[in-house]
Amino acid sequence: MSRDPALAERYIDGLIADGDLRAAGEALATMPQWLVVDVLERTEARDRGVMFRLLAKDTASSVFEDLDPPLQSELIHDLHDEQVRDIFAELDPDDRAGLIDELPAKVANRLMRELDPEEQALTAAVLGYQVGSVGRRMSPEYVSTHPDTTAGQTLERVKQRIDQTETIYALPVTDNERHLVGMVGLRSVMKADPETPIRDLMNDAVSARAIESDETAARRAADERLIVMPIVDKEDRLVGILTIDDALQILEDADSEDVARQGGAEPLGRPYLSTPFRALVRSRIVWLLVLALGATLTVQVLEVFESTLEQVVALSLFVPLIIGTGGNTGNQAATTVTRALALGDVRKRDVARVLWQEARTGFTLGLILGGVAFAVAGLVYGMDFGLVIGLTLLTLCTIAASVGGIMPLLASAVRADPAVFSNPFISTFVDATGLIVYFLIARAVLGL
Repeated sequence: MSRDPALAERYIDGLIADGDLRAAGEALATMPQWLVVDVLERTEARDRGVMFRLLAKDTASSVFEDLDPPLQSELIHDLHDEQVRDIFAELDPDDRAGLIDELPAKVANRLMRELDPEEQALTAAVLGYQVGSVGRRMSPEYVSTHPDTTAGQTLERVKQRIDQTETIYALPVTDNERHLVGMVGLRSVMKADPETPIRDLMNDAVSARAIESDETAARRAADERLIVMPIVDKEDRLVGILTIDDALQILEDADSEDVARQGGAEPLGRPYLSTPFRALVRSRIVWLLVLALGATLTVQVLEVFESTLEQVVALSLFVPLIIGTGGNTGNQAATTVTRALALGDVRKRDVARVLWQEARTGFTLGLILGGVAFAVAGLVYGMDFGLVIGLTLLTLCTIAASVGGIMPLLASAVRADPAVFSNPFISTFVDATGLIVYFLIARAVLGL
């Protein structure tokens, strides 16, 4: 069996189309779990439910947990009630909460009622936090220890709860009132003398408040290279943990969202090949309409300077160059600063430094591009015309880089997504501004 997802999908789909479900099931049983997940993500919705039913029960539960919540929701509608109950009960509370967000309220309530009381309580604890907060993505299943507990007692506690916890490699240390006081690694506990108290082994804890943004907490966990980040409430009481795999998933989702919005679209939230074309249309049409309306500014500018164009027709030949260069310069600056903002390299209070940095960068870029344009356009259309193009590029690159650099910071200051205000907005703004600068310089230099 090929390990190429495309070939494997084609092979399994062919067996299902031929009605040979036994052979399809046997083929799926030989695949590693990651390949089964990839195949399901590539398969059309009508065959995904059939393929999933062919998996062994244990495999099905593990595969289901690795799928994106929208695909999990679709599968829920295709499976029998008993199978749905079993799979739902096998999920971790944080994964269960993610699925509930995708399900109709009636279905979600029914599945919650069928959980045992302990699992209901754990899931409700996660659902109690706002979507987008790290509390909504944490796992409430963890093993903690106490400063006065010995290494031997801690190991015994880990063994007793190893099947009921998300991870055991790093353990939060709490006092009698569940306040977080430190962290201890399992390796340190195992190496220590069994009578050693945990307070002699633990280190300071890097934690996050449950109400914090999930992306902010995940970025901190990644920066600190944490296997486990403890999550606390406003009184510093331990309420859950964020594992490294969940942190990486949050960052991946955030990066996908930023890339989509910088390109003028909404994030899909699911694998591309499993996305219905209607969802693709919805993810793009709103931004296209917004950008189309914004482009009317460019039309208005051209109309205002129509007489200038009539006097020097050659000016119209350079309109695409002016618009394209300005938009590209602004987008470069916006993308760079948006990324730096996400990584924590810059803060909202750094707006003046960013403005100065980007203004200098834009000026230098404009000087280089304007110099080349002056020489080329001057040789063909005359030095005065070359001067118009050169000065326009110098001015526009400076403006575009400056605006593109500070716009993500301003967006963050008003608690908007910086990616929304980067490339799509910058392109629209710079197009209109660039033409105004272009025609004003042309009038001044050419005496129109």
